[in-house]
Amino acid sequence: MNVKTKRQISPRMLIVGLVLTLSACTNPYDPVQRTIGGGLIGAGSGAAIGAAAAGGHGAALGAAVGGAVGAVGGLITTPPPRYRY
Repeated sequence: MNVKTKRQISPRMLIVGLVLTLSACTNPYDPVQRTIGGGLIGAGSGAAIGAAAAGGHGAALGAAVGGAVGAVGGLITTPPPRYRY
């Protein structure tokens, strides 16, 4: 393989891995799964925004802040469990 092909494979595999990881959350009424899912989504988006705004150190700070806000948001927005009668 040439270098250009290798550069295209790595980001795609990362995206597929993240999608599979996030799709593993099976119970939307479980606060732990919502917290972890929110933290992962927040960290990913915070890192992307931080990297675009300030480079490498901005990505780390953005991931930390985004992960914390996403985790708290996921925990707070967990709906109450549905009961079957």
